[in-house]
Amino acid sequence: MWKAAVILRKSVIAMQFHGVDFSGADNGGMHKIRVASWKSPTEISVERADRSALMRMILASAKSSEHHVWRVDAASGLPVSTLRAHSIDQSWLAAARWSAAIGSPRGWRTQLRLISREEPRRVADAEARTPMAPMNLRVFKATWTFICEVLLPLHEAGVSIAPMAPTASHATVCEGNSSSVLNRLGFPTRGYKGEGDPPKRVRALIARRLEESGIPISTNLMQQAIADSEGDVLDALILLTPLVHTVVPAEAAVEGWIF
Repeated sequence: MWKAAVILRKSVIAMQFHGVDFSGADNGGMHKIRVASWKSPTEISVERADRSALMRMILASAKSSEHHVWRVDAASGLPVSTLRAHSIDQSWLAAARWSAAIGSPRGWRTQLRLISREEPRRVADAEARTPMAPMNLRVFKATWTFICEVLLPLHEAGVSIAPMAPTASHATVCEGNSSSVLNRLGFPTRGYKGEGDPPKRVRALIARRLEESGIPISTNLMQQAIADSEGDVLDALILLTPLVHTVVPAEAAVEGWIF
């Protein structure tokens, strides 16, 4: 066991936090990404971005005098068992490059299923109680895209990837999971996405509980979060909750970890 570099919420003045709802993008993050940014103790903004815009934002933050933490709702690595099954070196970078070389999320999932149709979960998935494995049909496009077209080029640009490839960069990208956060906080984990009054009431409940927990949600932003039937705005806000500090297992350096 080893302790990963801990990302501390010291102050939103000295450090800016960003929650990125990425995993709901069915086309692998081409658009529909929502980025919540905690810009000051009393100011949070949520904006829509495509993948290119998200990359530009992260790279720009690396040049900032402040430290920026980007918590993204998408799987950041593959299970060690999957790497072994495909004779991939036991490292996050080797797995990312192997995945990228396949060229597409569909081809990647097909390649994985040539060896096994099982969907193994990572140590982080078991710990955080995530609803799906990284290669699940519902999330595989986001998984491949996040690893291959976001994390890999960011790593090559010197951005810190926690805990697999930490650097001294002022920008750190880590994995989050909105469902896991809701479960940990005791908030409703289901029933907040969809049209109609019942889901809307659940969104309102979650948003108000987030506000009560210390996240400064303005009246306008509260209305946006409640009105958004797909739950993207709310998911981004959920990812602004305090990061989980824990001692992580050695597998996390390869598989990724959920903060």
